[in-house]
Amino acid sequence: MKRRDFIKLAALGSAAALGDFVFPGILKGKSARTEINPNFKPDVELELRAMQDRVQIFSGPSTKVWRYWVKPLKGPENAVKNLSDTYLGPILRLERGQKVRVIFHNDIPDKTIVHWHGLHVPEKDDGHPRFVINKGEKYVYEFEVNNRAGTYWFHPHPHGRTGPQVYYGLAGLFIISDEEEKNLNLPSGKYDIPIVIQDRSFESKNQLLYLTNRMQKMWGFLGDQIMVNGRPNYTLELGTATYRLRLLNGSNSRIYKLAWSDGTLLTVIATDGGLLEKPVTKNYLMLGPAERVDLWLDLSGRKVGDELVLKSLQFEGAGMGMMDGRGGMMGGGMMRGRRGGMMGNRGGMEGRQGGMMGGAMGGGMVGSFSGETEFEIMRVKITHRDDARYTLPESLSTIKFYKPEDAINYRNPRTFVFAMMHMQPTINGRTFQMTKVVSDEVVRLNTTEMWKFVNSRTGIEMPHPVHVHDVQFQIVERTPSDIGWDSIKDGFVDNGWKDTVLLMPGMEAKVIMSFKDYTGLYLYHCHNLEHEDMGMMRNFLIKG
Repeated sequence: MKRRDFIKLAALGSAAALGDFVFPGILKGKSARTEINPNFKPDVELELRAMQDRVQIFSGPSTKVWRYWVKPLKGPENAVKNLSDTYLGPILRLERGQKVRVIFHNDIPDKTIVHWHGLHVPEKDDGHPRFVINKGEKYVYEFEVNNRAGTYWFHPHPHGRTGPQVYYGLAGLFIISDEEEKNLNLPSGKYDIPIVIQDRSFESKNQLLYLTNRMQKMWGFLGDQIMVNGRPNYTLELGTATYRLRLLNGSNSRIYKLAWSDGTLLTVIATDGGLLEKPVTKNYLMLGPAERVDLWLDLSGRKVGDELVLKSLQFEGAGMGMMDGRGGMMGGGMMRGRRGGMMGNRGGMEGRQGGMMGGAMGGGMVGSFSGETEFEIMRVKITHRDDARYTLPESLSTIKFYKPEDAINYRNPRTFVFAMMHMQPTINGRTFQMTKVVSDEVVRLNTTEMWKFVNSRTGIEMPHPVHVHDVQFQIVERTPSDIGWDSIKDGFVDNGWKDTVLLMPGMEAKVIMSFKDYTGLYLYHCHNLEHEDMGMMRNFLIKG
C-alpha cells in the first residue's frame, strides 16, 4: 500500500461519521469480465442462460417465468442436470478442486448478474451488483471450486431487483463433493434428493403475483402456495431405503419451522457450509431464507403405503410489531389470512394512509413470519420396496473450530445492527451504496475476525437472515430473544459452517471467520430479499 493511501485509511477511523468513502484504487480495473481468459484451463465449461419461459404448473394456462438453463460445453456428463418440468434449476454437481468456466448470457428484459451463494471465489466471480449486464450481454466466470462438499446455490444479485428475479424463477443448486465425503458412502444417485422450498402466489390465470402493494415489500413477500422443487402439493414417492434430503429455503422471506408429522426426529448431517462433525438430531428445525440443511432419512422400517408429512409448525418470536417511544410493544404479531386479510394477533395497526387491515396486503398468505399457522410443505409416500441401505456414520467430517482468541478483535467484535427505522431497513444506520465502504467495513487479508450481528428491537421488529459473501463462518454465540424463545430455541444447528444466520427480533449472534486468498469488494446483507432490495445491504472490503 502506498503511504498516502495508508494515511487516508487511518484517517477514516475518525472520519467515518461524516459519510461513506470510496477507498483509493479499489475500483481500478474492476469492469465486467466479458472475454474468456485463454490462460485459464477449465475442467468444466458451461453456457448458462437467464431466459424467459413458460411452465405448466397448474391445469389451464401455463405460467410465465424466468429461469436458468445450462448447455454443457466441457466436463463430466453428470456435472449438469437441467430440470424440464419446473422453473427451477439447473443442478450443478462439481468436485472440489475443479476449475470452472461459466459463460453467462442475459436473455431477460432486466439487468442481472449471478451470485454463487456460499462459494469462496474471487471478487469478479462473486456476482456483485456493480457488474450487472443488460439483456443480450454476457459475463464470464472463471474460478476454482474451493469449498468443502456441501449444498450451495446460485441466484441473481442486481441491486433493487434480486427479489423479483428470484421470485420469478431464477435459482439453481450448486452441489459440491470431495474426497472426505466420498469415503463416507452416503446416499447417492437417486437416493440423494434436492428439496427447494419456496412460497408463491398466483392469480386466477395461473400467473405469478408479486408485491401488489408497498407494505408487502417492507415486511417481505409471503405467498399463499407452498412450492417444492417448483411444484405445488408436492409428493415425493420413495422406497423403503435410506435417503439424503438436501433442503434449501429458497423463499424470498418466509421462515420455516420444519418437523415430521409423526414426531420422527430430523437427523441433520450438514448445514450451509457442508458436513457437520457428527449427526445432530432435532425435534424441529428453524430454517431461514437462504439457509440449507441436509437430512438423513431412513425409511427401511416403513411399509409400502405409509406416508410421512413434512410440516412447518407454529412458532412465536417474530411478531411484526413496532416499539413505541417508551419501549413498549405496539401491534405485535400479524396473522395473514389466506385471502390476504391482515389482523393484529396482539393488537392491530391501522392508518389512513396505506392501512394495514383487511386486504391491504393482498396476494394471500399462509401464516406470517411469526408462524401462527401450521401448514404442510410436502408428503413422502412409500410406494415400493427398496433394499438399498446406508449406514449413518458416527463421524462425518473434520472441522477445525476457531477459538475466540484466534480473532484479532475478539475482545471488541465489529458490530452490525440491523434495524427497520421509519420503514427503511438499515445496517448501522446506513443503506447500500454501490462502491462505497466506511472504515469499520474494511478488513485485512489473512486475518481472522469476530463479527457481532444484532437484530435491533428499535423501530419495526422483524427477522433478519444475515448473509456474508465470500466466507463461511462459525457461530460462536447466539443470544436468545426474549420474544417466543421457547418455541424456537431447539431448532438451530450452530455447530457447523454457515454463510447465513437467522436472527429473530432482539437476537444477537457472534460469528468468527477468516479472510483469505482474495482481496476486493464483497457484500453482507439481510437475505430477506425485499429488505435487501430496499437497501439492507453493505459492502465490506478485503485489503491485502
